[in-house]
Amino acid sequence: MTIRKNLLAIGAMIGLAAAGIGFAAAQSPAFFRIGTGGTAGTYYPIGGLIANAISGAGDKGVQGLVATAVASNGSVANINAIQGGSMESGFSQSDVAYWAHSGTGLYEGKGKVEDLRLIATLYPETIHLVARKDANIKSVADLKGKRVSIDEPGSGTIVDARIVLAAYGLSESDIKAEHMKPGPAGERLRDGGLDAYFFVGGYPTGAISELATSAGISLVPITGPEADKMLSEYKFFSKDIVPADTYKDVGETPTISVAAQWVTSAKQPDDLVYNITKVMWNDATRAALDAGHAKGKMITLQNAVTSLGIPLHPGAERFYKEAGVLK
Repeated sequence: MTIRKNLLAIGAMIGLAAAGIGFAAAQSPAFFRIGTGGTAGTYYPIGGLIANAISGAGDKGVQGLVATAVASNGSVANINAIQGGSMESGFSQSDVAYWAHSGTGLYEGKGKVEDLRLIATLYPETIHLVARKDANIKSVADLKGKRVSIDEPGSGTIVDARIVLAAYGLSESDIKAEHMKPGPAGERLRDGGLDAYFFVGGYPTGAISELATSAGISLVPITGPEADKMLSEYKFFSKDIVPADTYKDVGETPTISVAAQWVTSAKQPDDLVYNITKVMWNDATRAALDAGHAKGKMITLQNAVTSLGIPLHPGAERFYKEAGVLK
């Protein structure tokens, strides 16, 4: 009889322990990592602001959610991490996201990342075509026969540069192509060894500002029917303008841009992404973005559904329809 009582008592304890484990599991936080970029870039601090805003602490954020911004090597690394399951979400240029989802561009022959979905378009990353002031380059067509850096193979910039050249009837063989990162390209331009180079990023960028002050530059417009054709053919591009005096002695320059985007996997639950998107666009997050970073003011609800090169996540789509910014 004593043995039976002991067994019943042990059984009851096991049952209580199991119930306790179940309760603890139900209360445990959900983790939502945001792959960003290098700590010196723009992605990382913006990711930190968003992660802090959506984390459910006190009466703010998504209840039970712990979001963190994780430094990374940028767009491709973030998409690979999302695909592999080591990140729940991440930032990417809109062109890289499009190429990944469609299996083209940088992802040619590597297969499609068909589960890639958009949470929000954040802010523009402008295509700068920087020229030496005395190089007499007034349009993209004037690059013919010139020494032009289009960035390194494997970069997003080189694919964009080739698209821009092609729109104006040029190919790599029509220019004296160099394959340099923007930093070394700027130094070569200052020394007179280069006529122009492509750079993709938010303005103003420090290296171009310094070059404009020390050596003088011109920005080549990317506009006209050629640009309009690119915009209709490649949905990840948008019209953009670099305002006058963004760089010393450089007037207002029309160009095009890709977008910084926040992407995730179709495997993430619809309700979770809906709640994250809803918090992303509330008043508290708006105030944090406005105060926290120069690019924060450019992150707006109206822009969130632009540059749609990949499908929206159903949870995000539901919110944008409710908010009236998506039909």
